[in-house]
Amino acid sequence: MSSAQDMSSSRGTGEAEDDLQAPARLRALTSRQANKVSTVGARMTARHMPLTARADFAVLAALEEYGPLSQADLGRRLGLDRNDVSGIVKRLQSGSHVDRRADPEDRRRNVVTVNRAGLHYLDEIQSHADQAQAELLAGLDAGERRQLHALLAKTPGGAPAWARLTARAVRRGLTPDVGHGAT
Repeated sequence: MSSAQDMSSSRGTGEAEDDLQAPARLRALTSRQANKVSTVGARMTARHMPLTARADFAVLAALEEYGPLSQADLGRRLGLDRNDVSGIVKRLQSGSHVDRRADPEDRRRNVVTVNRAGLHYLDEIQSHADQAQAELLAGLDAGERRQLHALLAKTPGGAPAWARLTARAVRRGLTPDVGHGAT
């Protein structure tokens, strides 16, 4: 058997994993590790939540935290295209999860508000997100999860959003390490 056959036959069993590792210089890059964790986390989230639920989660979470927002403001806060926001809001409105009305100050804009059914749906989706986060972080104890969360919050782009999410998680009685992971 050739060495190529040896490696291909042992793939998936973990036997040849050391032989297939990336070079040490790459493994030493924190950004590479973070990217790998992000990719695995996205896959785990996809197993627990369909794509539409992930988009619904983002919009409903923003409305819960910031109150009524225009569709344009939702898009800016979430980094979503306005056409995508429009489709998500239409879907949520058809499911009776949000209310949409014309902005009294500018009739060209729509203001979106989460309603009681939307908050219930958000909690339902949150439980799926929490399952994915628990699976992703299963190898860490609670202290390590909090430490990882705190360290990630210090990185560029992490602090303001993570701080708000952490505060919200604590208010809801969740530990920030499992609840409210970004997707």
